Formats: sequence, C-alpha cells, structure tokens
Amino acid sequence: MAPQHKKAAIIGSGPAGHTAAIYLARANIEPIMFEGLMANGFAPGGQLTTTTDIENFPGFPKGILGGELMELMRQQSINCGTVIETETIAKLDTSSRPFKIWREGYENQEEPTDTADAVIIATGASARRMDLPGEEKYWQSGISACAVCDGAVPIFRNKPLVVIGGGDSAAEEAIYLTKYGSIVHVLVRRGELRASKVMAKRLLSHPKVKVHFNTSPTEAIGDDRLLTAVATINNLTKETGKIEASGLFYAIGHDPATQLVKGKVELDEEGYIKTVPGSSVTNIDGLFAAGDVQDKRYRQAITSAGSGCMAALDAERYLSELESEGKI
Repeated sequence: MAPQHKKAAIIGSGPAGHTAAIYLARANIEPIMFEGLMANGFAPGGQLTTTTDIENFPGFPKGILGGELMELMRQQSINCGTVIETETIAKLDTSSRPFKIWREGYENQEEPTDTADAVIIATGASARRMDLPGEEKYWQSGISACAVCDGAVPIFRNKPLVVIGGGDSAAEEAIYLTKYGSIVHVLVRRGELRASKVMAKRLLSHPKVKVHFNTSPTEAIGDDRLLTAVATINNLTKETGKIEASGLFYAIGHDPATQLVKGKVELDEEGYIKTVPGSSVTNIDGLFAAGDVQDKRYRQAITSAGSGCMAALDAERYLSELESEGKI
C-alpha cells in the first residue's frame, strides 16, 4: 500500500501542536497530526493532561482543568480540518523529500506509512521526577514541577513550601514562590549551589528562603488528600528529618522528547532542538520545531501555543515556496 501523503504533518499534540494544526488547517493545507498514544509517557494532549487547575491561560477567567483545555484544543483542530491520528511515530527519515514517516509497529518495514513535504516536531519535554515514596499519590495534590504554573494555587498560599534543586532554575523558582509561600525551603543534595553567583546570592540572602545543603528528600508525606510534609536525609551525617510543607516543587531539569530526531537535526548541549532565533526553523529545510522540545526557558502552555503559531506560519511559507518552484 502506498504511503499516505500530506503537505504538512505535526508530531505531538500539546498546545504547540494544536496551535500549529489550527493555523495550517485554516490555511487549507489539511495537515495530519499524530497525537501519540502514551508517547513520552503522556496521553494525547501532553503534559497538560497531568495538570489540574490552570489559572494563567488567557480566556478562562475561572480557570480550567488541563485535560479539559487540551480536549477543547483538539476539538478546535478537528473543526478547522485537521486529520488527527492517535498514533505514535517511531521513525522519521529527513534525508530526502518528501519526508518519510513510520507509525509505531511499522518501523521495520521498508516502505513508510506516511510522507509529508513539511514536518513540525512538537513532541514536548517531560519534567524529571524523583520517584519518591508518595510522589505518585500527591502529584498535582501538592507536588509540582512548575512553580510558575502552579505557585499561585490556593493550597500553596501562605504555606511552607519546598523546592528541590541547586541550579539557576531552582533558585528562580524558589524566589518566585516567595510571593506565595510563608517560607521556601530549598533542598540541595551537594554542599554548594550550582546556580550562577548572582542567582546564588539572591537566593541565600532572601529572607523567606532557607537553603538546606547536603540534603535530599526521601518521602512525600500527606493526609491521603494533600501533601503535608517532606521527609529528608542529610547526605553527610545520614541524619533524618521532616519539613512541614504544603508544596513540593521539582527543579531538577526536563528531558526533551527528541529521540525521533537524534542524529538528524541539530540539538543543543541539553538535547533541545536548535532553531533559528525568532523562528521555528531547524537546520533541515522543511523540518520545524515548536513548544517545549525547543524551549528550555519558558516552558509554559501559552508560549508553546505561540511557538506553534510560528511553526505553522514558517511551514506555510516554506510550502508556498516549494509550490512556486514547482517542487510539489
């Protein structure tokens, strides 16, 4: 059977992927989206499907559940004319045009299942977790990997909070959380911060921050409904302890979902897809990247949506140039 061909294919179904789909569909490009089936460990819709209340996405003054927001985006993509396949892409060949795409389960066959003139990679990233006892139970019930996303939630206001990490991201998140928490404890597993001197100075001098060096968390403790404390151990003395806390925030990094394009597209030192500044353009003509797979700084739903718009416009321009040259 001949591969199914589309002018544009989108791999990933978070805010970046759906925004790109909406723009391309409205431009009569009839894109296909491969939303993934537990790709990168997430259900279709990506990281937001694991989030409860979202209060900072414009247009929802009363807030909205993460899964509900992604379902609305999905419906809008379909309404605009996007073909959505609940399939995970296992293999992508960018060495020739059109690009060749293999769905999961077909990656060992010679003939691809799909081809596309332009491809947008919007596979996202996942926050690193620690797999602590109690983590799964209290995830999004006191445990979060995004202070900017969740810090203002009522359960954290005027309550003691804990941040894990010793780099710039941890310092930034801890200082951000001082706006809401009564005190912010920062657990650093080593005897020093990895953060830059400027960020380290700000963190250590903040009156609402207490840094615990050589300290690691060992358990997330709660009342069966919400997190109430974090058990700790001193990595040098092995002394155990417990910090009362209503919030536990991980700031230990993210892993971009770039396995599909490793060795094909240029990545930075942390594994994120490199794009031309101010665009979604990669080093491969016709291959674009949007959302958290190329954004290691902001990582917000709204910035992902914005980069999805950029990718769609960049892809549309690329396809128009190919058409004008008679190449498609």
